[in-house]
Amino acid sequence: MKISIEVIDKTEEEEIRIRCHQAGEEIDRLVHTIKTETLILLGYQEDQISRIKLSDIYYFEAVDGKVFAYGKSSVYEVKQKLYELEELCKGKHCFRASKSTILNIAKIESIHPSISGRFQALLDNGEKVVISRQYVPTLKHMLDL
Repeated sequence: MKISIEVIDKTEEEEIRIRCHQAGEEIDRLVHTIKTETLILLGYQEDQISRIKLSDIYYFEAVDGKVFAYGKSSVYEVKQKLYELEELCKGKHCFRASKSTILNIAKIESIHPSISGRFQALLDNGEKVVISRQYVPTLKHMLDL
């Protein structure tokens, strides 16, 4: 595999171009990594502001008018509304899992059906997240089930 980098003038738009014989799982993973690694959000914990990569976030949850980003072992408050995050995360392996949750499917270890048509996702960090039945088809589509 050949990798080329071309430095361009600041007036030109930056782009990443992938040339391949056939697009497959490896190319999809590469594109996902590029997209998620480049999206940075600001997270607030007490008096500290942190830069968080989308790829490090397991899920977002709206609670009592505030939105929180859950990482492997830490929780940050974010200033965006859930619908704004949903738009930002579109095409980046995140999806609305319930009225109050956006889930990063790259962090799902396993899923299994729950009661009333809902699913439950076990995440890499051991947490469990419920996927409402109205969002199960979206999950199935994203996982090619």
